[in-house]
Amino acid sequence: MNKDIATPIRTRGILDKYGFSFKKSLGQNFLIDTNILKRIIDFAEIKEDTGAIEIGPGIGALTEQLARSSKKVVAFEIDQRLLPILADTLSPYSNVKIIHQDVLKADVNGVIKEEFNEISDVMVVANLPYYVTTPIIMKLLEEHLPIRGIVVMLQKEVADRISAKPGTKEYGSLSIAIQYYTKAETVMIVPKTVFVPQPNVDSAVIKLTRREKPAVQVKNETFFFQVTRTSFAQRRKTILNNLTSGLPEGKQKKNEIVEALNKLGIDPTRRGETLSLEEFAGLADELYTYFH
Repeated sequence: MNKDIATPIRTRGILDKYGFSFKKSLGQNFLIDTNILKRIIDFAEIKEDTGAIEIGPGIGALTEQLARSSKKVVAFEIDQRLLPILADTLSPYSNVKIIHQDVLKADVNGVIKEEFNEISDVMVVANLPYYVTTPIIMKLLEEHLPIRGIVVMLQKEVADRISAKPGTKEYGSLSIAIQYYTKAETVMIVPKTVFVPQPNVDSAVIKLTRREKPAVQVKNETFFFQVTRTSFAQRRKTILNNLTSGLPEGKQKKNEIVEALNKLGIDPTRRGETLSLEEFAGLADELYTYFH
């Protein structure tokens, strides 16, 4: 058995060997605790017939654990300086492929088709760079990829927003967008002490299980998300004020917005964070006829 990459001594050794310096702009924080990595693998329910997609493998700490547990790992790494390091640290594993590309620009669907053509169980597992967490998750969900779900480590405050319930201050358009596509749960809090370099905040592992079909049925998905985003544009404002000032032609159609809210029994003075996913779906469908 090869020595784990995710120990303080081995990580330091690898970084020193290659004279690697962390780039703040890439949000690089490497995990140095093997137990946490193994728990992530367990939460993701990685089996020997699973295909794993990783984003930002770093020096290969999580990649190595995925390689040991899954059939194949495909990892996207944007930092060219890490490619020779990964070639070295992951040399014992023949079931790993590193793609040097920004995942936000990648054709992930095409990669899944090509790399996992005989694998039906595909999971995304990653320790995500903090600065692009939300765009990455949204891309993976909006592209309707053939994946079972996503288990990722991210900033605790983002995890709180993703799994938030209506009526809480964390609840917002991000909570709605992600819960529309998935069942979201925070499965673990991770202290900042298990990273090199230490980030300023604690992290959390969140598990997103893809729904067979979205949580609510809506006439038009794009408009539904536009309505939810607009409803949270200024959190102190009422739902009526946000929709009036935020929707195109909202000011001219204020009466129609009031009518739609009244029809659904939604008090126009409520704030966006008090509306459930179902209420937003009803509201978007009701408004759709007026705005299209």
